[in-house]
Amino acid sequence: MADFFFLPFFFFFFFLRSCNSRAILSVTEQASILLSLKQSLRIPDPLLSSWNSSNTSSICSWAGVRCDASERSVVSLDISNSNFSGAISPAIAGLRSLVHLSIAGNSLSGSLPSGIARLPCLRHLNISNNQLNGSLARWNFSSMATIEVFDAYDNNFFGPLPLELVKLPNLRHLDLGGNYFSGSIPAAYGDFPKLEYLSLAGNDLVGFVPPELGNLTSLRQLYLGYYNQFDGAIPPEIGNLISLVHLDFSSCGLHGEIPPQLCKLQNLDTLFLQTNQLDGILPPELGNLTNLRFLDLSNNALTGEIPKELSALQHLILLHLFINRLHGEIPEFIARLPDLEVLKLWHNNLTGVIPQGLGRNGKLRELDLSSNKLTGEIPPELCAGRKLEILILLNNFLFGPLPEDLGRCGTLSRARLGQNYLTGSIPKGFLYLPKLSLVELQSNYISGRISDELQQIPAMLGLLNLSNNRLSGSLPASIGNFSALQILLLSGNQLSGAIPPELGQLKRLLKLDISHNNLSGEIPHEIGYCSQLTYVDFSENMLTGAIPNEISQLRILNYLNLSYNHLSYNIPKDIAAMKSLTSADFSHNNLSGRIPDSGQFSYFNSSSFIGNPELCGLASNPCKFSTSSPLQSNPRHSGGGLRSQLPGKFKLLFALGLLACSVVFAATVAIKTRSMIRKTSKAWKLTTFGKLHFGADDVAECLKENCVIGSGGAGVVYRGTMPSGEQVAVKRLLGINKGSTHDNGLTAEIQTLGKIRHRNIVRLLAFCTNRETNLLVYEYMPNGSLGEMLHGKRGGYLNWNIRLRIATEAARGLCYLHHDCCPLILHRDVKSNNILLDNNFEAHVADFGLAKFLRNTGASECMSAIAGSYGYIAPEYAYTLKVDEKSDVYSYGVVLLELITGRRPVGDFGEEGLDIVQWAKMVTNWSKESVVKILDRRLADVPLEEAMQAFFVGMLCVQERSIERPTMREVVLMLEQAKQPYGC
Repeated sequence: MADFFFLPFFFFFFFLRSCNSRAILSVTEQASILLSLKQSLRIPDPLLSSWNSSNTSSICSWAGVRCDASERSVVSLDISNSNFSGAISPAIAGLRSLVHLSIAGNSLSGSLPSGIARLPCLRHLNISNNQLNGSLARWNFSSMATIEVFDAYDNNFFGPLPLELVKLPNLRHLDLGGNYFSGSIPAAYGDFPKLEYLSLAGNDLVGFVPPELGNLTSLRQLYLGYYNQFDGAIPPEIGNLISLVHLDFSSCGLHGEIPPQLCKLQNLDTLFLQTNQLDGILPPELGNLTNLRFLDLSNNALTGEIPKELSALQHLILLHLFINRLHGEIPEFIARLPDLEVLKLWHNNLTGVIPQGLGRNGKLRELDLSSNKLTGEIPPELCAGRKLEILILLNNFLFGPLPEDLGRCGTLSRARLGQNYLTGSIPKGFLYLPKLSLVELQSNYISGRISDELQQIPAMLGLLNLSNNRLSGSLPASIGNFSALQILLLSGNQLSGAIPPELGQLKRLLKLDISHNNLSGEIPHEIGYCSQLTYVDFSENMLTGAIPNEISQLRILNYLNLSYNHLSYNIPKDIAAMKSLTSADFSHNNLSGRIPDSGQFSYFNSSSFIGNPELCGLASNPCKFSTSSPLQSNPRHSGGGLRSQLPGKFKLLFALGLLACSVVFAATVAIKTRSMIRKTSKAWKLTTFGKLHFGADDVAECLKENCVIGSGGAGVVYRGTMPSGEQVAVKRLLGINKGSTHDNGLTAEIQTLGKIRHRNIVRLLAFCTNRETNLLVYEYMPNGSLGEMLHGKRGGYLNWNIRLRIATEAARGLCYLHHDCCPLILHRDVKSNNILLDNNFEAHVADFGLAKFLRNTGASECMSAIAGSYGYIAPEYAYTLKVDEKSDVYSYGVVLLELITGRRPVGDFGEEGLDIVQWAKMVTNWSKESVVKILDRRLADVPLEEAMQAFFVGMLCVQERSIERPTMREVVLMLEQAKQPYGC
């Protein structure tokens, strides 16, 4: 495409003589047109400073302007990538000699002036990456006989695809991707006579891919994927595009088998068919595409074995077949592909051994074979070319030792080898590789010592997980050299000796777990230097001595477990005063003295202190020098709160009372329902939650197909306008079948939203029902959901200030639910699509169909099944079905990461099991200073301190253990520190 935009100027001059002769404007007149264009734009200084009325005679030297040889006519105008906004002045159509016009990469809005279509010499028009809108279906393209390049990528054009484009005899490059074009692809789009580049990707197109596209025999690049949702299969006629070099049908809903006719595309360099619903076997005919370098068929439903015919693809650089249903062995020929750099086959049913020659070509950079059923040993030459960066083999049945050569692989950044049967020791130098940021070797049978290599100072390692192995010996002093380490997991080994004081040098450490070992000696007081710690577990060792008071210096510590050791003396009162500490376990030691009754300790369960015979203050061992033990004076210490202290008879009476109320309520509802049905089976009943200026019939009028604005598992959402002009959103739910216990969230949503009054929670206006249909009437949110705004085509519209404000407002809404409602409310489906934005982009938490009342403060509830959205569900909820307010906090943390990165929670990271939480931790090494590595690239001028604080809050919210996460009230307070004050 660059060749199109930068033609030699002598070609311009020649062409000017041949295009239709028109009256040539004077230099002064052309300068006036350019100044009119400048006036219509909002331009950051000092851009276009050369465009001024004092030097109109020298417009050919103005920025972005090129003239013909006589310097009488402007033939090229390029003001691309200049951060302009505003609209394009229609006066631009007066530059009749324009051959090249590029306004790409700005923030221009409004419609495209129709006069541009009448420029007689225009050959190259690039308006991409703006916010231009309107329909192009009626644009007069037929007058643009000279046009060769039309690039409208990434705008807001809508309506059907323009048909008149087909009449352009010289069009070679057409890009309409990244817009809102709808309907089907016209069959006439197969009639372009000279088209070489066609992109319709990233629109809202439906229907079938027309087989007529197979007539575009000059086509070299074809893009139809992303957001489009086509029916049917890939047309076999695509195989007729013999000039095709790049074919991309990714993420567009295609199903059926891969047509073997694609084998005729002998010039194909890239074939991307990932994230569809393609099934059947991998066609052996793909082996005929001998020029193929990039092949991605991942995330489909392909079956069978990897065909041996693919061995002919000797130029293959990238091979992605992950998330399919492939079985059989990994063929040996894959190891012999001379140019292979990236191989990802994870999440299949592959068996057998990994080809032992893999990596011998010296070019392998990324390897992910995780979540298969592979056996045998890890190939010894994976890093033969010293280029291996990512090695992921977790969750297989691999055995034998780690290759010694991995200890010399200086390019390796991530090694995930956990959940196998690996034996032997950790190769010398492996943990100290200079670029290594993540190591997972957990749940293997690795033995030996952790080597002490003081001469090397690693700078990158952020996560080290060696838990559940057979490591022995002492923890080396060189552990203090891992200055970037943020997660250290060594539990479940046979480590012995003292904890080295050098541990205090790990200033970035967030999580430390060395439990279930044989460590002895005292807890080093240097632990107090690790000021970022939120989680510490020293349990089930042989530690002695006193609990160091320096632990109280860990100001954000949430979890502390010192149980099952031989610790003595008293529990320091300063630790009891730690406001951040929400869980602590001192049980089964030799502690003595009184249990502190201040601060957080007053909330801890007595099980946190049992097994210390000389520790008084327990119900079983009250302090003799006190008239009443602390636990007796504060019933919360017994672990059940005041309710657990109530007499059994009172509990029984209370339960019977509730039962009686329920029976009366049910009978009343039944009587009223029968009465209503007798009156009319079709009549609407409107229940309002405030003063309204419309009735039930007005609401029912909204139920029209052309009013649909969204749909989900619970029903369809309509946009309606009431007689007063007020706009509302009407959610139509399925009717409740007689005898059914499932009401699609209706009861929960009415009970919850009918009571809530908060500016950051969507307001339920009314409930409208008849015998067949149930309608919820909400205030209308003009800017849709946060998810649509972030991940749709307008994703770059939200600047940093708006994003941070949305984050704080959403936190305020959840804070109200968790702390100020009675009873407290768990949302259970916090996600970006359930945060709606009003006309001012103010955030409102919405969709309470899964909400639950939390009737016992601080307790969790066990659900019968997992509810919520993939990518947002907290780990403990997925594993145990137990849910509390910290489950919402985790989901909110995912939303906060979405706001920071602009990425979806899942699917954007190209690796088995990798979601936005794991990816953010991996890329940043848990360091908030590294937030720049994950910031949304569409954002400009982001205050680094604010981004760092928001990222820090997000990381706290998505801690794996719920006890480590802050409350929503704490989240609001921390976000206040990032920006201006907000209340809860």
